[in-house]
Amino acid sequence: MKKNIGNTDRLVRLVVGVVGLLLGLSGIVEGTVKWIAIVVGVLMLLTALVRFCPAYPLLGINTRRKTKEEK
Repeated sequence: MKKNIGNTDRLVRLVVGVVGLLLGLSGIVEGTVKWIAIVVGVLMLLTALVRFCPAYPLLGINTRRKTKEEK
């Protein structure tokens, strides 16, 4: 997997992931919204940790800066 998530994108995903898990697991939201918040939270944290989003190559997106070797 080639990394395609930049630092800002990663930070946003970490924040969204933590908030999603907190909302879902704390009981603030209920029902279907609870499960959506948990799934979104887990996916955001996972993609932030591995720095790869499988949807980005399909959409032609790359938020990671190129290094000197890649230029």
